[in-house]
Amino acid sequence: MHDPERGVDARSGDRVAIAVYLGSGPAFDVALGEFAQAYADQNEYDYQALTDAIRSGRVVAATGL
Repeated sequence: MHDPERGVDARSGDRVAIAVYLGSGPAFDVALGEFAQAYADQNEYDYQALTDAIRSGRVVAATGL
């Protein structure tokens, strides 16, 4: 919620509640790492698809902007 007097749109979560929710095991760390790797892989795939489309003429791109 926006608080015009404080100038903030959100607040930090309760660090203790977040820690309890996440637990002490490695599950969250592992899940976050897997997500990051999958996101990076998808980004590389998308970039390659875009550059292939530009090279083939299916997509027009401006350069030197």
